[in-house]
Amino acid sequence: MLFISRKVNESIIINNNIELKVLEVKGKSVKLGFDFPKTASVLRKELYDKIMAENLAAAQSSADDDFSDAFIAKSDDE
Repeated sequence: MLFISRKVNESIIINNNIELKVLEVKGKSVKLGFDFPKTASVLRKELYDKIMAENLAAAQSSADDDFSDAFIAKSDDE
């Protein structure tokens, strides 16, 4: 993990087209501003983790259904 210190109104540039700027620091909270292409998506980490877990569960459920369907189809053929 890369660590960079920035003060209020200082920025970093990512991939030549994403700017991350420190807008405000209050106590333990930091307000960040992002300037990025409209084609990019930005999610809070906790939301991203939830979506990935739901996708994994759905994929697992689908794989289980496919396995069950294949087993039932084979049993019907016998």
